[in-house]
Amino acid sequence: MKTFLDEYKSKLITADEAARAVKSGDKVFYSEFALAPEAFDEALASRITELSDIYLATTASVKAPAVVVKDTEKKHVRFHDWHFGPASRKLHTMGLASYVPITYHQGARILRKYLSVDVAIVTTAPIDNNGYFNFGISNSVCGAAMSKAKKIIVEINENVPYCLGGNFESIHISQVDHIIEGKNSPLVQVPNAKIEDVDVAIAKIIMNEIEDGATLQFGIGGLPNTVGEFIAESDLKDLGFHSEMLTDSCVDLYEAGKFTGSKKKIDHFKMTYTFALGTKKLYDFLHYNPTCASYPVNYINDPRIIALNPKVIAINNAIEIDLFSQVSSESVGTRHISGTGGQVDFIFGAFNSTGGKGIIALNSTYTDKDGNVKSRIVPTLVPGSVVTTPRSIVHYVATEYGIVMLKGKSTWERAEDLISIAHPDFRDELVKEANQMNLWVRSNKIS
Repeated sequence: MKTFLDEYKSKLITADEAARAVKSGDKVFYSEFALAPEAFDEALASRITELSDIYLATTASVKAPAVVVKDTEKKHVRFHDWHFGPASRKLHTMGLASYVPITYHQGARILRKYLSVDVAIVTTAPIDNNGYFNFGISNSVCGAAMSKAKKIIVEINENVPYCLGGNFESIHISQVDHIIEGKNSPLVQVPNAKIEDVDVAIAKIIMNEIEDGATLQFGIGGLPNTVGEFIAESDLKDLGFHSEMLTDSCVDLYEAGKFTGSKKKIDHFKMTYTFALGTKKLYDFLHYNPTCASYPVNYINDPRIIALNPKVIAINNAIEIDLFSQVSSESVGTRHISGTGGQVDFIFGAFNSTGGKGIIALNSTYTDKDGNVKSRIVPTLVPGSVVTTPRSIVHYVATEYGIVMLKGKSTWERAEDLISIAHPDFRDELVKEANQMNLWVRSNKIS
């Protein structure tokens, strides 16, 4: 540490001083998910009325940036999010956020090829003995953004776990222009989602698809948590983990002896991921833990990398699927909900994995705001809905009524299969609609 002390002192500035590095017209990148730079954001918000035409970008910020909230008249900053969570969804409804459509594994390459970054401000763990600032629970595209940035600022938060990794999990002090010692607020915690009866039903079906030695990918939500609980209680062994997101349920599976990684073909014995969201239990587990390896998203989500591991079971959610087998997972009509994320990456990768299965999982029904029960399997998507996974890539689809494999099947075979796992109350109407669309479904084949 003595080697870097003088350099550290020379680069240490206040958040207000750092915010003055931003000029009108600048493109600014914030670190992602739970690691938004709090002190810098507040400082920039305090002077945002002095600036114009600021382009601010991040991925799935769990908290609305103060600089965006301050600019309610939309005169000074435009906020661009690469994946919507609740915060950006609300901002989007207010006209304060825009979505950047990406296939997640291409994010870093898009940054390097096509985007410019004037100021990158990234929340990190404190400097280590070798002069590195660790990106903690948000690797993703941070390294790519910094590689393009004209000015690099790190904001230290002592609560950020030091997450060991494969590459681009840290930046050396020699590459940093300025250092802020932040507010050291506790990291945002995302508790486990409530498990519903329908999650249990779907999880039981998915469990039949998982074999010893499988490599798993799943994200946040009641269904992945339920699958995790079932796995912990099962006889499955030697499972691996390779996923964009690491959650509390992954800690439970590791401690239950299920995640050994011994059958993985790459990153043997490692739980590999690009970002983590959960509770303090997860963050404590990650701190200096060599069991886990943080990588940028262009590695974790690359379908070619995913396919190298055996029996990849990728479980992803959807909002709606039509009888042509087009999957919408990011919007309801023109109302934006989330983003493409890694769904296409992992379905593609799982298909090319030996014994792999890319599964789209969804409840067969939902209840609208007026209390009406409606089917999530529909004749055609709601007008304006975004197709997240095209029918040519869809592999498996599961509801609480079963699971179907759609590869190599014609349009009428797909329609029949999907209707067979729709809620029984809607099957007759779906058959009628399918035939009106010339899909020629045979009603006697729908069980």
